[in-house]
Amino acid sequence: MKFIKAVIKPFKLEEVKEALAEIGIEGMTVTEVKGFGRQKGHSEIYRGSEYTVELLPKIVVDICVPDDMAAKTVDTIVKSAYTGKIGDGKIFVMPVEEAVRIRTNERGEYAL
Repeated sequence: MKFIKAVIKPFKLEEVKEALAEIGIEGMTVTEVKGFGRQKGHSEIYRGSEYTVELLPKIVVDICVPDDMAAKTVDTIVKSAYTGKIGDGKIFVMPVEEAVRIRTNERGEYAL
């Protein structure tokens, strides 16, 4: 199994969710976060004063999938989250040692 963590722009969340549903991804965890990478924030003017926004809003999508679905899941996220502009995000793929569904005590891929 693989754990996929995708950091994306907030306005791309619905598009990513719909694309993942089309390939059969049934569950995910979504978290609103703030951060920066190469973007390094930006300056804005509010009531005549300039200020710097250093931490930008992002969305983290966490998904656990069987090994054979990992590449397709990553490709789907890349295609649906892409804008071509700086700050599109990152995807991290990590191995999962075990998964357990608490309600039924199912384990491994059956717990997904």
